[in-house]
Amino acid sequence: MTFSAVYQHYVSKVEKKGRTLAELHQVIAWLTGFDDKDLECLIESEATFEQFFAKAKLNPNASLITGTICGYRIEDIETTLTRQVRYLDKLVDELAKGRKMEKILRTA
Repeated sequence: MTFSAVYQHYVSKVEKKGRTLAELHQVIAWLTGFDDKDLECLIESEATFEQFFAKAKLNPNASLITGTICGYRIEDIETTLTRQVRYLDKLVDELAKGRKMEKILRTA
């Protein structure tokens, strides 16, 4: 599955709930270290999630992302790539649900 295919769903989900593309990009940048230009290149190249996360510099606080997504506890997911994708899904869900940015980004 390509990141670009899912990215459009992320954009729709957050904008439908009154959040902005800039906020979505901020969340993605926090998790992966990618800036807007990096994201554009990954989307245009139709990078798979495996390629996407292979290039990412995962935030050291990513392990603070816990809870359930699609009925699975994130912290119990053993496959690294699946857990990383679920981290991103969880952050996008929190953004769409109106959670404050400092809580989404796990800051004090």
